[in-house]
Amino acid sequence: MAVCARLCGVGPSRGCRRRGAQREQRREGPADSEPDTDAEEERIEGARLGPGEAPAPAPAARAPLSLLELPPELLVQIFGSLPGTDLPSLARVCSTFRRILRTDTIWRRRCREEYGVCENLRKLEITGVSCRDVYAKRINPRVKSGRFMKILPDYEHMEYRDVYTCLLHRYRHILGLWQPDIGPYGGLLNVVVDGLFIIGWMYLPPHDPHVDDPMRFKPLFRIHLMERKSATVECMYGHKGPHNGHIQIVKKDEFSTKCNQTDHHRMSGGRQEEFRTWLREEWGRTLEDIFHEHMQELILMKFIYTSQYDNCLTYRRIYLPPSSPADLLKPGLFKGTYGSHGLEIVMLSFHGKKAKGTKITGDPNIPAGQQTVEIDLAHPIQLPDIENLRNFNELSRIVLEVQEQVRREQQQEEEEEGQDEEEGRSRQGDSQQAEQPAQKDDAGAEGTEAAGTAAAPESAPTSQPFVLPVGVISRNEDYPRTCRMCFYGTGLIAGHGFTSPERTPGIFILFDDDRFGFIWLELKSFSLYSRIKISFQNAEAPSREAFDEMLKNIQSMTT
Repeated sequence: MAVCARLCGVGPSRGCRRRGAQREQRREGPADSEPDTDAEEERIEGARLGPGEAPAPAPAARAPLSLLELPPELLVQIFGSLPGTDLPSLARVCSTFRRILRTDTIWRRRCREEYGVCENLRKLEITGVSCRDVYAKRINPRVKSGRFMKILPDYEHMEYRDVYTCLLHRYRHILGLWQPDIGPYGGLLNVVVDGLFIIGWMYLPPHDPHVDDPMRFKPLFRIHLMERKSATVECMYGHKGPHNGHIQIVKKDEFSTKCNQTDHHRMSGGRQEEFRTWLREEWGRTLEDIFHEHMQELILMKFIYTSQYDNCLTYRRIYLPPSSPADLLKPGLFKGTYGSHGLEIVMLSFHGKKAKGTKITGDPNIPAGQQTVEIDLAHPIQLPDIENLRNFNELSRIVLEVQEQVRREQQQEEEEEGQDEEEGRSRQGDSQQAEQPAQKDDAGAEGTEAAGTAAAPESAPTSQPFVLPVGVISRNEDYPRTCRMCFYGTGLIAGHGFTSPERTPGIFILFDDDRFGFIWLELKSFSLYSRIKISFQNAEAPSREAFDEMLKNIQSMTT
């Protein structure tokens, strides 16, 4: 009775539950409801108060003051809305919380909301394992007693808490975009949660020179739970199926993979069979189809070099470039043609009046991580008419004139900076105040010049005819025949082994929102770039500073 009275908010008198129910009836409004107390209770209450005293109104029922007073099903909803990283601390509060946190519904919600896991462990059919590619998640069949059986993880006895704690949370730091350290060649790895697996997908450009074709991808490793408390890492390299592997998180934004069974990478036909298979996958052709001797040497060199990294690789995190409404086009990843080196992946990013193209995959001349092109958005170029555009000398004259203009402007800026430093050291007091109007005028002049530069592309036609000059080599003749605008830029060229690198003039051509090109004047070569239309998860940079720092790091590794 005492507990009942405390919950109802009245003293230790009889009929407290009935009075609570009757108060609820009165709140609902029935006019003929029974009195709140019976005759016996009124007699006892009157004797306690004495003659002439009015009884005090009964206090209203109070709201629960503690989470422990809430129904368990409501606590499950509350706990399920908290981040999974906070739940272990919550379980240490009391045994009741710890018992409620064993509810698998909570962990299933955290797996879905934080990592996008939609599979149901209890309804996962043997043929219904969600996957983007059958090869990546296949489970090898075996014959037993004349029947085919699938070897699947023991999902029936697993819990979502195991999936969250032993798989998703443990390996959360490797999700996102990464660049493998494969010498000058680099690469693009995307680690994602795919169903009840974590899979590392290596993205490869389409076969040369089909730059508009979709990206190819293959799995390098996968992680999943074979038992309740143990995550299994498997290497997917080779043609003999998944085998034992290992992952080590070296430090922040860096991890490494190691294969413990490299014999699975070897083929029965030896290195020649491995080379032919690699060539067919990498280039979509045989060595007999490649008549260019220099190209054959480059292909063989890449096979020999990359084969050394089939048992151990280190990856470093990369971010997608941040975007701004003022950008010329949406930044991101593009695939571009690079002569005998084939197609390579380039990251286009914007930095004020400059745009930069950074190699994510590279070659022995310009390795991955280097800035392959730089576009000067402050110096647009007006192309000549279509007949004069076919003349390479005419286009070269226009570009070299802009180059000379840029050189004079840079020289003038350096001289002005030197003069300002000298004046700043020599002048004191009032002389410094006298400089302020001049600085404001300079700023105003710069603002006017910037406004004029920004207005120049807007005044250009929405599209104009385009054709490559005679003598300019292009791997892909199926390039757009109209363009929106052009800008002066420079391209990085170097000898084999990144020797004697130098920046040479060129012209950046914007075709549309997803394609652009670059003409290398000195090489008389044309590169066509097409956007990679894939939505990568966990790849956004936390800040502009973090992205700039990432660019410096990947460039310094190959310098």
